[in-house]
Amino acid sequence: MLTKKILVIYPQVNDTKIAVFQNNSWVFFKTIKINPDEIQSNQGVLDQEMPRTEQILAELKENDIRIEMIEIVIGRGGLVKPIQSGIYEINEALKNDLRLESKMHETNLGGLIADRIAAMIPDARAFLADPVVVDEMDDIAKVSGHPMFERKSIFHALNHKFAARNYAKSVNEQYEELNLIIAHVGEGGISVGAHRKGKVVDVNQAYDGDGPFSYNRTGSIPFGDLIDVCFSGKYNRSQLRKMLVHEGGLLAHLGTSNINLIENRIKEGDEKAEFIFKAMAYQLAKEIGAMYVVLENPIEAIILSGNIFQSKFFTEEVKKRTLKLGKIIISPFVSDMDALADSAMLIMKDEAEILIYK
Repeated sequence: MLTKKILVIYPQVNDTKIAVFQNNSWVFFKTIKINPDEIQSNQGVLDQEMPRTEQILAELKENDIRIEMIEIVIGRGGLVKPIQSGIYEINEALKNDLRLESKMHETNLGGLIADRIAAMIPDARAFLADPVVVDEMDDIAKVSGHPMFERKSIFHALNHKFAARNYAKSVNEQYEELNLIIAHVGEGGISVGAHRKGKVVDVNQAYDGDGPFSYNRTGSIPFGDLIDVCFSGKYNRSQLRKMLVHEGGLLAHLGTSNINLIENRIKEGDEKAEFIFKAMAYQLAKEIGAMYVVLENPIEAIILSGNIFQSKFFTEEVKKRTLKLGKIIISPFVSDMDALADSAMLIMKDEAEILIYK
Protein backbone atom coordinates (compact mmCIF):
# COMPACT_ATOMS: atom_id res chain seq x y z
CA MET A 1 0.00 0.00 0.00
CA LEU A 2 1.28 3.45 -0.96
CA THR A 3 1.26 5.72 2.10
CA LYS A 4 2.49 8.83 0.33
CA LYS A 5 0.02 11.22 -1.26
CA ILE A 6 -0.28 13.13 -4.53
CA LEU A 7 -1.37 16.78 -4.62
CA VAL A 8 -3.01 17.85 -7.88
CA ILE A 9 -3.31 21.56 -8.73
CA TYR A 10 -5.37 23.00 -11.57
CA PRO A 11 -5.66 26.82 -11.72
CA GLN A 12 -8.45 28.25 -13.88
CA VAL A 13 -9.57 31.81 -14.52
CA ASN A 14 -12.00 32.03 -11.62
CA ASP A 15 -10.89 29.21 -9.32
CA THR A 16 -8.18 26.76 -8.36
CA LYS A 17 -9.06 23.08 -8.22
CA ILE A 18 -6.97 21.02 -5.82
CA ALA A 19 -7.16 17.36 -4.85
CA VAL A 20 -5.21 14.82 -2.83
CA PHE A 21 -4.89 11.30 -4.22
CA GLN A 22 -3.73 8.17 -2.38
CA ASN A 23 -3.91 4.44 -3.12
CA ASN A 24 -5.81 4.94 -6.40
CA SER A 25 -8.55 7.05 -4.83
CA TRP A 26 -9.30 10.65 -3.93
CA VAL A 27 -9.09 11.55 -0.27
CA PHE A 28 -9.73 15.29 -0.68
CA PHE A 29 -11.12 17.61 -3.34
CA LYS A 30 -11.76 21.34 -3.24
CA THR A 31 -12.56 24.13 -5.68
CA ILE A 32 -11.20 27.41 -4.32
CA LYS A 33 -13.12 30.33 -5.76
CA ILE A 34 -11.20 33.45 -6.72
CA ASN A 35 -12.72 36.87 -6.05
CA PRO A 36 -13.15 38.53 -9.48
CA ASP A 37 -12.52 41.95 -7.98
CA GLU A 38 -9.15 40.76 -6.70
CA ILE A 39 -8.24 39.40 -10.14
CA GLN A 40 -9.15 42.66 -11.84
CA SER A 41 -7.06 44.66 -9.41
CA ASN A 42 -3.98 42.57 -10.03
CA GLN A 43 -1.42 43.67 -12.57
CA GLY A 44 -1.33 40.26 -14.21
CA VAL A 45 -1.76 36.53 -13.82
CA LEU A 46 1.65 36.12 -12.15
CA ASP A 47 0.49 38.31 -9.27
CA GLN A 48 -1.88 35.49 -8.32
CA GLU A 49 0.90 32.94 -7.74
CA MET A 50 1.47 33.68 -4.05
CA PRO A 51 -2.18 34.36 -3.08
CA ARG A 52 -3.32 31.11 -4.71
CA THR A 53 -0.46 29.20 -3.08
CA GLU A 54 -1.44 30.55 0.33
CA GLN A 55 -5.09 29.63 -0.29
CA ILE A 56 -4.10 26.05 -1.14
CA LEU A 57 -1.94 25.68 1.96
CA ALA A 58 -4.73 27.10 4.13
CA GLU A 59 -7.25 24.63 2.70
CA LEU A 60 -4.94 21.68 3.28
CA LYS A 61 -4.28 22.74 6.86
CA GLU A 62 -7.97 23.35 7.58
CA ASN A 63 -8.81 19.86 6.31
CA ASP A 64 -6.03 18.12 8.27
CA ILE A 65 -3.98 17.23 5.19
CA ARG A 66 -0.38 16.95 6.38
CA ILE A 67 1.79 18.30 3.58
CA GLU A 68 4.80 16.29 4.75
CA MET A 69 2.94 13.18 3.56
CA ILE A 70 2.81 14.52 0.00
CA GLU A 71 5.42 12.98 -2.31
CA ILE A 72 4.36 14.35 -5.70
CA VAL A 73 2.84 17.71 -6.58
CA ILE A 74 1.56 17.83 -10.15
CA GLY A 75 0.13 20.91 -11.83
CA ARG A 76 -1.82 21.66 -14.99
CA GLY A 77 0.54 22.71 -17.75
CA GLY A 78 0.39 26.08 -19.47
CA LEU A 79 1.65 27.94 -22.51
CA VAL A 80 5.35 27.24 -22.89
CA LYS A 81 7.31 26.31 -26.01
CA PRO A 82 6.24 23.30 -28.11
CA ILE A 83 7.29 20.02 -26.49
CA GLN A 84 6.78 16.29 -26.87
CA SER A 85 4.03 14.48 -25.02
CA GLY A 86 4.91 13.21 -21.56
CA ILE A 87 5.66 14.05 -17.93
CA TYR A 88 8.15 16.80 -17.07
CA GLU A 89 9.82 17.45 -13.75
CA ILE A 90 9.70 21.18 -13.13
CA ASN A 91 13.12 22.82 -13.49
CA GLU A 92 14.40 26.38 -13.79
CA ALA A 93 14.04 26.45 -17.58
CA LEU A 94 10.40 25.40 -17.33
CA LYS A 95 9.66 27.91 -14.56
CA ASN A 96 11.26 30.70 -16.59
CA ASP A 97 9.07 29.93 -19.59
CA LEU A 98 5.93 29.60 -17.44
CA ARG A 99 6.59 33.18 -16.32
CA LEU A 100 6.84 34.64 -19.83
CA GLU A 101 4.24 37.42 -20.05
CA SER A 102 3.82 36.90 -23.80
CA LYS A 103 2.42 33.42 -23.15
CA MET A 104 0.66 33.97 -19.85
CA HIS A 105 -2.46 32.02 -18.97
CA GLU A 106 -3.92 30.96 -15.61
CA THR A 107 -2.85 27.35 -16.23
CA ASN A 108 0.78 28.55 -16.24
CA LEU A 109 0.38 28.96 -12.50
CA GLY A 110 -0.10 25.19 -12.10
CA GLY A 111 3.57 24.39 -12.49
CA LEU A 112 4.76 27.44 -10.57
CA ILE A 113 2.55 26.71 -7.56
CA ALA A 114 3.38 22.98 -7.70
CA ASP A 115 7.08 23.79 -7.56
CA ARG A 116 6.63 26.29 -4.74
CA ILE A 117 4.71 23.82 -2.58
CA ALA A 118 7.01 20.87 -3.35
CA ALA A 119 9.97 22.98 -2.22
CA MET A 120 8.37 23.18 1.25
CA ILE A 121 8.21 19.38 1.62
CA PRO A 122 11.32 17.22 2.21
CA ASP A 123 11.91 14.86 -0.76
CA ALA A 124 8.78 16.00 -2.63
CA ARG A 125 8.97 16.58 -6.38
CA ALA A 126 6.95 18.78 -8.75
CA PHE A 127 5.77 17.86 -12.26
CA LEU A 128 3.70 18.85 -15.27
CA ALA A 129 2.04 16.35 -17.60
CA ASP A 130 1.04 16.88 -21.24
CA PRO A 131 0.62 20.66 -21.24
CA VAL A 132 -1.46 22.29 -23.95
CA VAL A 133 1.60 22.93 -26.16
CA VAL A 134 2.37 19.26 -26.89
CA ASP A 135 3.41 19.23 -30.55
CA GLU A 136 3.32 16.01 -32.57
CA MET A 137 1.90 17.53 -35.75
CA ASP A 138 3.12 16.40 -39.15
CA ASP A 139 5.09 19.12 -40.94
CA ILE A 140 2.51 19.25 -43.71
CA ALA A 141 -0.22 19.97 -41.15
CA LYS A 142 1.61 23.12 -40.01
CA VAL A 143 1.54 24.80 -43.42
CA SER A 144 -0.90 27.70 -43.73
CA GLY A 145 -1.77 29.80 -46.74
CA HIS A 146 1.06 32.26 -46.13
CA PRO A 147 4.69 31.64 -45.08
CA MET A 148 4.43 34.32 -42.37
CA PHE A 149 1.92 32.19 -40.49
CA GLU A 150 2.35 28.61 -39.29
CA ARG A 151 -0.42 26.45 -37.84
CA LYS A 152 0.41 25.68 -34.21
CA SER A 153 -0.40 22.83 -31.86
CA ILE A 154 -2.22 24.22 -28.82
CA PHE A 155 -4.92 21.86 -27.61
CA HIS A 156 -6.22 19.77 -24.70
CA ALA A 157 -3.29 17.36 -24.86
CA LEU A 158 -3.81 16.05 -21.32
CA ASN A 159 -7.46 15.17 -22.00
CA HIS A 160 -6.76 13.71 -25.44
CA LYS A 161 -4.01 11.40 -24.21
CA PHE A 162 -5.99 10.32 -21.14
CA ALA A 163 -9.10 9.54 -23.20
CA ALA A 164 -7.04 7.70 -25.83
CA ARG A 165 -5.24 5.51 -23.31
CA ASN A 166 -8.44 4.73 -21.41
CA TYR A 167 -10.14 3.68 -24.63
CA ALA A 168 -7.18 1.54 -25.69
CA LYS A 169 -7.20 -0.16 -22.31
CA SER A 170 -10.94 -0.85 -22.59
CA VAL A 171 -10.46 -2.76 -25.85
CA ASN A 172 -7.22 -4.49 -24.77
CA GLU A 173 -5.12 -2.58 -27.26
CA GLN A 174 -2.15 -0.24 -27.11
CA TYR A 175 -2.78 3.44 -27.85
CA GLU A 176 0.36 3.39 -29.97
CA GLU A 177 -1.27 0.87 -32.33
CA LEU A 178 -4.57 2.72 -32.92
CA ASN A 179 -5.91 5.41 -35.24
CA LEU A 180 -8.40 7.61 -33.41
CA ILE A 181 -10.20 10.92 -33.74
CA ILE A 182 -10.70 12.64 -30.41
CA ALA A 183 -12.90 15.71 -29.98
CA HIS A 184 -12.63 17.38 -26.60
CA VAL A 185 -15.00 20.19 -25.63
CA GLY A 186 -13.40 22.03 -22.72
CA GLU A 187 -14.66 24.88 -20.60
CA GLY A 188 -12.81 27.19 -22.96
CA GLY A 189 -12.11 25.89 -26.45
CA ILE A 190 -12.75 22.82 -28.56
CA SER A 191 -9.93 20.69 -29.95
CA VAL A 192 -10.28 17.89 -32.49
CA GLY A 193 -7.21 15.75 -33.10
CA ALA A 194 -6.19 13.06 -35.53
CA HIS A 195 -4.32 10.41 -33.49
CA ARG A 196 -2.12 8.18 -35.61
CA LYS A 197 -0.59 5.34 -33.60
CA GLY A 198 0.05 7.33 -30.45
CA LYS A 199 0.74 10.75 -31.96
CA VAL A 200 -1.59 13.69 -32.61
CA VAL A 201 -0.51 14.39 -36.18
CA ASP A 202 -3.03 17.19 -36.77
CA VAL A 203 -5.26 19.25 -34.48
CA ASN A 204 -6.93 22.63 -34.58
CA GLN A 205 -5.39 25.40 -32.46
CA ALA A 206 -7.98 25.60 -29.70
CA TYR A 207 -6.77 28.64 -27.76
CA ASP A 208 -6.69 31.66 -30.07
CA GLY A 209 -6.52 29.92 -33.43
CA ASP A 210 -9.01 27.97 -35.47
CA GLY A 211 -11.67 25.28 -35.33
CA PRO A 212 -15.24 25.21 -33.99
CA PHE A 213 -16.58 27.99 -31.81
CA SER A 214 -17.13 26.91 -28.22
CA TYR A 215 -18.54 28.08 -24.90
CA ASN A 216 -16.69 31.41 -25.08
CA ARG A 217 -14.19 31.26 -27.96
CA THR A 218 -14.86 32.28 -31.52
CA GLY A 219 -12.82 29.61 -33.28
CA SER A 220 -12.38 30.19 -37.02
CA ILE A 221 -13.87 33.46 -38.26
CA PRO A 222 -13.68 35.33 -41.62
CA PHE A 223 -10.30 37.04 -41.44
CA GLY A 224 -11.26 39.82 -43.87
CA ASP A 225 -14.00 40.97 -41.54
CA LEU A 226 -11.62 40.63 -38.59
CA ILE A 227 -9.09 42.90 -40.30
CA ASP A 228 -11.79 45.54 -40.75
CA VAL A 229 -12.72 45.30 -37.06
CA CYS A 230 -9.06 45.57 -36.04
CA PHE A 231 -8.70 48.86 -37.92
CA SER A 232 -12.11 50.27 -37.05
CA GLY A 233 -10.70 52.22 -34.13
CA LYS A 234 -13.35 50.76 -31.81
CA TYR A 235 -11.13 48.21 -30.07
CA ASN A 236 -7.59 47.99 -28.80
CA ARG A 237 -5.47 44.81 -28.86
CA SER A 238 -6.50 43.71 -25.37
CA GLN A 239 -10.20 44.22 -26.07
CA LEU A 240 -10.03 42.24 -29.31
CA ARG A 241 -8.22 39.33 -27.67
CA LYS A 242 -10.75 39.28 -24.85
CA MET A 243 -13.59 39.31 -27.36
CA LEU A 244 -12.17 36.41 -29.39
CA VAL A 245 -10.79 34.20 -26.60
CA HIS A 246 -13.04 34.90 -23.61
CA GLU A 247 -16.23 36.52 -24.86
CA GLY A 248 -17.01 34.71 -28.13
CA GLY A 249 -18.91 31.52 -28.93
CA LEU A 250 -22.13 30.71 -27.11
CA LEU A 251 -21.55 33.59 -24.71
CA ALA A 252 -21.46 36.15 -27.53
CA HIS A 253 -24.44 34.68 -29.40
CA LEU A 254 -26.73 33.91 -26.47
CA GLY A 255 -25.46 35.97 -23.55
CA THR A 256 -24.59 32.83 -21.57
CA SER A 257 -22.34 29.81 -21.86
CA ASN A 258 -24.30 27.81 -19.26
CA ILE A 259 -25.44 24.66 -21.07
CA ASN A 260 -28.28 23.97 -18.63
CA LEU A 261 -29.70 27.43 -19.16
CA ILE A 262 -29.38 27.10 -22.93
CA GLU A 263 -31.16 23.72 -22.93
CA ASN A 264 -33.94 25.16 -20.78
CA ARG A 265 -34.34 28.01 -23.26
CA ILE A 266 -34.58 25.47 -26.08
CA LYS A 267 -37.26 23.51 -24.20
CA GLU A 268 -39.18 26.74 -23.75
CA GLY A 269 -39.16 27.35 -27.51
CA ASP A 270 -36.20 29.73 -27.91
CA GLU A 271 -35.44 29.22 -31.61
CA LYS A 272 -32.25 31.27 -31.57
CA ALA A 273 -30.80 29.22 -28.70
CA GLU A 274 -31.61 26.00 -30.56
CA PHE A 275 -30.12 27.30 -33.81
CA ILE A 276 -26.83 28.46 -32.24
CA PHE A 277 -26.45 25.27 -30.18
CA LYS A 278 -26.98 23.25 -33.37
CA ALA A 279 -24.43 25.44 -35.17
CA MET A 280 -21.79 24.64 -32.54
CA ALA A 281 -22.49 20.91 -32.94
CA TYR A 282 -22.38 21.34 -36.73
CA GLN A 283 -18.95 22.97 -36.60
CA LEU A 284 -17.65 20.25 -34.28
CA ALA A 285 -18.90 17.52 -36.62
CA LYS A 286 -17.32 19.30 -39.58
CA GLU A 287 -13.94 19.42 -37.82
CA ILE A 288 -14.21 15.70 -37.05
CA GLY A 289 -14.77 15.12 -40.77
CA ALA A 290 -11.64 17.12 -41.57
CA MET A 291 -9.55 14.98 -39.23
CA TYR A 292 -11.07 11.81 -40.72
CA VAL A 293 -9.46 12.57 -44.08
CA VAL A 294 -6.10 13.29 -42.42
CA LEU A 295 -5.75 9.64 -41.36
CA GLU A 296 -4.97 7.51 -44.39
CA ASN A 297 -5.96 4.23 -42.72
CA PRO A 298 -9.32 3.24 -41.18
CA ILE A 299 -10.00 4.63 -37.71
CA GLU A 300 -10.73 2.56 -34.64
CA ALA A 301 -13.11 5.08 -33.04
CA ILE A 302 -14.25 8.67 -32.71
CA ILE A 303 -14.14 9.69 -29.04
CA LEU A 304 -16.36 12.58 -27.94
CA SER A 305 -14.92 13.90 -24.69
CA GLY A 306 -16.26 16.61 -22.41
CA ASN A 307 -19.04 17.38 -19.97
CA ILE A 308 -21.16 18.87 -22.76
CA PHE A 309 -21.82 15.33 -23.97
CA GLN A 310 -24.09 14.86 -20.99
CA SER A 311 -26.46 16.91 -23.18
CA LYS A 312 -28.49 14.48 -25.28
CA PHE A 313 -29.49 17.28 -27.65
CA PHE A 314 -25.92 18.33 -28.44
CA THR A 315 -24.60 14.76 -28.59
CA GLU A 316 -27.25 13.64 -31.06
CA GLU A 317 -26.57 16.65 -33.27
CA VAL A 318 -22.90 15.65 -33.50
CA LYS A 319 -23.55 11.93 -33.86
CA LYS A 320 -26.05 12.21 -36.72
CA ARG A 321 -23.35 13.80 -38.91
CA THR A 322 -20.43 11.60 -37.86
CA LEU A 323 -21.84 8.09 -37.36
CA LYS A 324 -21.07 7.24 -40.97
CA LEU A 325 -17.36 7.77 -40.26
CA GLY A 326 -17.01 5.03 -37.66
CA LYS A 327 -17.69 3.90 -34.11
CA ILE A 328 -18.62 6.71 -31.71
CA ILE A 329 -17.49 6.55 -28.07
CA ILE A 330 -19.04 9.05 -25.66
CA SER A 331 -16.92 10.12 -22.68
CA PRO A 332 -19.12 12.70 -20.91
CA PHE A 333 -17.54 12.72 -17.46
CA VAL A 334 -14.17 14.35 -17.89
CA SER A 335 -11.70 15.21 -15.16
CA ASP A 336 -8.36 16.86 -15.75
CA MET A 337 -7.68 16.00 -12.12
CA ASP A 338 -8.00 12.27 -12.84
CA ALA A 339 -5.67 12.61 -15.81
CA LEU A 340 -3.04 14.41 -13.73
CA ALA A 341 -3.36 11.93 -10.88
CA ASP A 342 -2.96 9.07 -13.35
CA SER A 343 0.31 10.58 -14.56
CA ALA A 344 1.51 11.06 -10.98
CA MET A 345 0.70 7.43 -10.14
CA LEU A 346 2.88 6.32 -13.05
CA ILE A 347 5.74 8.32 -11.54
CA MET A 348 5.15 6.87 -8.07
CA LYS A 349 5.20 3.33 -9.48
CA ASP A 350 8.32 4.01 -11.58
CA GLU A 351 6.34 3.30 -14.75
CA ALA A 352 6.87 6.66 -16.44
CA GLU A 353 9.80 8.23 -18.26
CA ILE A 354 10.54 11.64 -16.75
CA LEU A 355 11.33 14.15 -19.50
CA ILE A 356 13.63 17.16 -19.16
CA TYR A 357 12.45 20.57 -20.35
CA LYS A 358 15.20 22.53 -22.09
